Amino acid sequence: MRPLKIGKLTASVPLIQGGMGVGVSLSGLSSAVANAGGVGIISTAQIGFREPDFDEHPLEANLRAIGTEIDRAKKAAPGGIIGCNIMVATRNYGEYVKAAVKAGADLIISGAGLPIRLPELTAGSETLIAPIVSSVKAASVLCRMWDRKYRKAPDLVVVEGPKAGGHLGFTEDEAENLTQEAYDEEIRRIIAEVKTYADKYQQDIPVVTAGGIYGREDVKHSFLLGADGVQVATRFVTTWECDAPMSYKQAYLDAGQEDIVIVKSPVGMPGRAIRNKFIKDREKGGRLPAVKCHQCIEHCRPAEIPYCITDALIHAVTDRTDEALLFCGANAWRSDRIESVEDVVNSLFC
Repeated sequence: MRPLKIGKLTASVPLIQGGMGVGVSLSGLSSAVANAGGVGIISTAQIGFREPDFDEHPLEANLRAIGTEIDRAKKAAPGGIIGCNIMVATRNYGEYVKAAVKAGADLIISGAGLPIRLPELTAGSETLIAPIVSSVKAASVLCRMWDRKYRKAPDLVVVEGPKAGGHLGFTEDEAENLTQEAYDEEIRRIIAEVKTYADKYQQDIPVVTAGGIYGREDVKHSFLLGADGVQVATRFVTTWECDAPMSYKQAYLDAGQEDIVIVKSPVGMPGRAIRNKFIKDREKGGRLPAVKCHQCIEHCRPAEIPYCITDALIHAVTDRTDEALLFCGANAWRSDRIESVEDVVNSLFC
């Protein structure tokens, strides 16, 4: 096991904890991972949902909470690496990035779209930047645009495969049927593409793989493909330190393999979730009109969506799991106990 070096940062364990919103990966989980030697990641997706003014002023509440959570994580993990996951599809994306930079985020990881403007939004700061890509085409387009427009290469690249949880960078058919062998070849091609820009800029650009990484065998497989590290999310949900409530964790513990399904998200992307009462009810049709728009996604049309994804995700972390969208990775069904973050890290790398 080699340390993961990202620019000026060095994680003694080559592990990034995946960002999970709403309210699943906040300061509690991210600081625990950072203390264990990995990179702790706070998801900014509707991060201010507990703020008293969230319903009336969601943007202001979220921006305030970004600063609060980063500060808490940094204090709980002095010397550790704390970053943020910020979705490109977020409404007012630029303001979220600037708030994270201002709060001292060491790293910003950005997907759910190509983060074309990320170098511009972080210019002049110490914050490192990393796109999430799912194909060599996306990696090539993103690196070429950053190179041409900003004379900048990524500090890190996250390759997220079809077994990931939450919103996916694949069609429903690809997420269901793309073979591991086929995607392994895609990973190798992405690593080769990134290396051309590492050579051009004479800098190391580590590539980490994500999606379905649950055990030591998955970590070994990623390293054999040439990855420099791994990003793990689902495995950390069933830890004591995860910021989600016990009801959320129990849903993972109770889920069988047949309960993990691909769903159609209101944001227009396929996603992976637990098939609970909420999903079964949605499969029967009918809409759940949004009571109030929380300004989460850039192109949302409240009058047309089947349900409000913010409401569904908030229900997941406020003990209303039967009324909730429970995002998860493909291997969530393997969860059988609550562990500590340290136990998970040791099981992956020791």
